[in-house]
Order: sequence, then structure tokens, then C-alpha cells
Amino acid sequence: MIMAKHFIFLGAPGVGKGTQAQRLAQLMDLPHVSTGDMLRASVQSGRETGLRAAAVMESGALVGDEIIVRIVEERLLLEDASDGVIFDGFPRTIHQAHALDNLLAAHGDEIGAVLHLDLDDEEIVGRLSGRRVCSKCGAIYHIRYHAPTVYGLCDICGGGLQQRDDDQPAVIRKRLAVYQAETAPLIAYYHDRPAYHLVSGEGEVDDVFSRIVKAVGVAG
Repeated sequence: MIMAKHFIFLGAPGVGKGTQAQRLAQLMDLPHVSTGDMLRASVQSGRETGLRAAAVMESGALVGDEIIVRIVEERLLLEDASDGVIFDGFPRTIHQAHALDNLLAAHGDEIGAVLHLDLDDEEIVGRLSGRRVCSKCGAIYHIRYHAPTVYGLCDICGGGLQQRDDDQPAVIRKRLAVYQAETAPLIAYYHDRPAYHLVSGEGEVDDVFSRIVKAVGVAG
């Protein structure tokens, strides 16, 4: 008997996974589980796994698959995950995907849907490179989607708007190349499963969410 259904979002940086995962979590009344949040919660818990993760991060290294998978296992044992979770940023490697399959099988759970948000690389570059951040209050704008009233100045406090280093086109393209090399193989891993859904990331946030809701088969 299936105990829980878990949902996975795949897609390149800037495609909108986080926003859509949060919306689906709210609609389905399931916890939104991101890798970063799980790591922070594990470290703050003081459990052995969290202490190991903290030691790795303090050394400047990346937390390995073994620790990440253990943190996910501990997260899925919490009461609020009994019906399933919305994963955001996990799995990120084939090893993590294999481990998740084994973990779910051991508990009688399954993957409800793998939602692959697809968007042209140049559209992603345009989305991310158009962001501007206020140097005073931190408010975020976009030159195309959420422009300030006065070019280059924050509507809230009048501070100057700046482009973060991470939002430079060259940096974004490098991140996309890393994604293609390291994370995109997950698409091939899940592609032939009935749970896999390719969802266009084009258009407004509401339009993309409508496609996700249709793919998942829930009422929006």
C-alpha cells in the first residue's frame, strides 16, 4: 500500500523551480522541502548528521551525497511528510536519485510526479541578468518584468540599483553549463517513467503553474 507521494522539480537555474514548487506545496498542502532548508535545519538540530554537514561546510567543501541523502531520510520521517513532500533542489545527482528510489521503496512510498521545467538558455539569461537590487534596502527589481518608476533608482528608498555579480550574463552561462554537465543527466534517468512530465517554462508564472497543475492532475 502506497503511504505517500513525493514530487520532484527539475530544471536549470533561473527556470522558476523554487517559485512553482512553493505554489504547488501550498495548493496540495504538502511541505516544500529545499536542500538548503534541510541542511540548515539539520545543522541547527544538533543531530550527528547535522554536525557532519556543518563540519564539511565550515571547511569550504560541498556536502556529499551520503550526508544529503541521510538528511533527506531524516526529513521524510517527520510527521508533516507523512503524505508526501515537494522536493526543490533534490535530487541533484544520479546517485541521489538512486538513493531516493531505494529510500521510498523501503517505506512503501512513491514519486507522484517529476516536473521538468524547460526554458531556452537565452531566455534564462535574460531573466536573471535583468535583475537589479537596491544597494540600500535590498528591494529587487527587473528591467523587463518589474522596472522601477525612475530608471536605476529604488521606488521604496531612492537607493541606486545594482546588478549582482551572479547575475552577469557570463556567470549565468557558466552556471548553465555546470547544470548541463552535472544535473541534466537526471532528465534521462526519469524521462521514461510515467511520472515524468515535461512542462514549458515559457510565459507568466500563472501560466506555467496552470501547466504544472494539469500535469499533476489536481484542481487549481
